[in-house]
Amino acid sequence: MFVPSFYREPDSSWMVDLIRGNPMALAVANGSPEDGPYATHLPVIFDPGAPLDEAAELAGATLLGHMNRANPHWTALETGGVLLLTFTGPHSYVSPTVYGKTPAAPTWNFTSVHVRGVVEKIESIEETLEVVQSTVSAFEGAFGTGWDMTGSLDYFRKIVPDVGAFRFTVTGAEGMFKLSQEQPDEVRDRVRESFGRSACTYRRETAGLMGRLP
Repeated sequence: MFVPSFYREPDSSWMVDLIRGNPMALAVANGSPEDGPYATHLPVIFDPGAPLDEAAELAGATLLGHMNRANPHWTALETGGVLLLTFTGPHSYVSPTVYGKTPAAPTWNFTSVHVRGVVEKIESIEETLEVVQSTVSAFEGAFGTGWDMTGSLDYFRKIVPDVGAFRFTVTGAEGMFKLSQEQPDEVRDRVRESFGRSACTYRRETAGLMGRLP
């Protein structure tokens, strides 16, 4: 991902927050010359068994993901292979009408994190079940209503043979937080205020990030 210097994240915690808040990743891997690359949307969490130092770089962190074993992408994955996970955060179109100046050009403010890493396929049913349970716990805590999975564990055991789980060790990460940093302060403030008044959740979340900029 090409990231101009003024759109780079202020510190690595921004990337961690974006991944946690937008955990539906796009996993991309090289395919064959005939089939082209593989791309699969899948949920990803930080490994609860490997605590993350949020003040440190993402390199070395462990993520957990899973997909359907019937997916050809799963068959193509190999332990030790390289995978790219992309995460998209708040974003929105910026109309020149909010700039208050002419000439001007429209643009799109957006946030994104790309992480590259090495895959370890999990073959054990018990370990796969642990990944599923950890994923449920993470998402119920962040996005759900605290659903208790205890009564569904037998059902989990029935479906987990069809689940392909993997560990992902991050070798490198890049974050792009394009939030009107190239504009003068007064223009950036107008964009932020316009987004903050919007009924669109993405626009309000983008405004929140703009307000966190140094």
